[in-house]
Amino acid sequence: MSVLRIQGGRPLTGTVAAAGNKNAVLPMIAAALLTDEPVTLDNVPDIGDVGHMLEIAAALGAGVERDLAARRVVLRGAGLRETVLPPRLCEELRAGVLFAAPLVARLGRAEMRPPGGDVIGRRRLDAHFLGLEALGVRCQAEERFTFHADRPLRGADIFLPEASVTGTEQILIAAAAAEGETWIRNCASEPHVQDLARLLAAMGAQIDGIGSNALHVVGARTLRGTTQRVSSDYTEAGSFLALAAATGGSITVSDVAPEHYRMVRHVFDRLGIRLELSGDRISVPAGQDRRIRPDARGGFPVIDDGPWPSFPSDLMSVAIVMATQLEGTVLFFEKMYESRMYFVDRLIAMGANAVICDPHRVVVTGPARLHGIQINSPDIRAGIALLGGALCARGQSTIRNVVLIDRGYEGIEGKLRALGADIVRENA
Repeated sequence: MSVLRIQGGRPLTGTVAAAGNKNAVLPMIAAALLTDEPVTLDNVPDIGDVGHMLEIAAALGAGVERDLAARRVVLRGAGLRETVLPPRLCEELRAGVLFAAPLVARLGRAEMRPPGGDVIGRRRLDAHFLGLEALGVRCQAEERFTFHADRPLRGADIFLPEASVTGTEQILIAAAAAEGETWIRNCASEPHVQDLARLLAAMGAQIDGIGSNALHVVGARTLRGTTQRVSSDYTEAGSFLALAAATGGSITVSDVAPEHYRMVRHVFDRLGIRLELSGDRISVPAGQDRRIRPDARGGFPVIDDGPWPSFPSDLMSVAIVMATQLEGTVLFFEKMYESRMYFVDRLIAMGANAVICDPHRVVVTGPARLHGIQINSPDIRAGIALLGGALCARGQSTIRNVVLIDRGYEGIEGKLRALGADIVRENA
């Protein structure tokens, strides 16, 4: 096990390239198993969750070739034969459940342990079961999840009970291999869902409505191989922008998709931090006001999250850390997950002026003078936020359980060190 040791107090400055989108590449790996032909994914990040997803694919019989230097993965589903997912790997990440669709579509059966992943609150799977059942799959959710289909999947008109990201992805993958037409209504439309839809379209499915909350899919009898580039990760980029703003620095993130940052820019602006876009680069310029903007009638603002295109839940934690270093008061309202705010206890222990109102709401007043602390990373997004707190703090901080940060952030200490942070990784 390794730890990160951070000597705080240094502003982040410089340029960093955004990595490939973690939440896009994981469902794309599952979708690649729908065809016998090779599917090549470019701009694949070197993170823990990708490694686990590829390990599952290989255990199911798929061919997996990975070139870390080229950031490329080639998958071949011709050898797909196993229908039971390895239990240990199911517990490592939530996205493993997405193998249900390709396995049922091609082999008629899938079996797995309930998916693991970050403990950030209840993460329902209703949309998965509703959608797959509508397409002709018999689902059982007991100690183990089992999925059966005695005949080819058939299209259906599906209205989801919530705009579930992984639920939408599961149904998209299944619908691409189903006979006839499928409508997926009230679906998620995040950039990573759009990436998956474009991959499936390149493999031969007809998909209309990409980027909207209603997808129309015409399945293909035989799907083909293709090459697809994974889009850049706006969550990773947003995290670096927030940490730079928190430390009083000035950075540029390159290789971004400008359309992914409309709401991010709006929220940063309300917190007194201006973001500048130029082509495929987004920057936190120097000389910021660093003053939280009150509402029109003088009240303190409320920052809340929601399904796309609302402010992403995955950026709430770093936004809270940023607010501890800005002048003013703001209420953060986490609507998506009831356990995501628990990490704020550690920020308070570091000296943050914050009040946890309930599992969903936190009030932060800044600027606060943080001090170093020894802490465990509780999950991916809380881990990067606590790392941000350590970058702002006086003295040294030690972050343990770094493997959770590694699941979603590629080479985090190297990237931060290149931006001027005093950070090292050591064996515990």
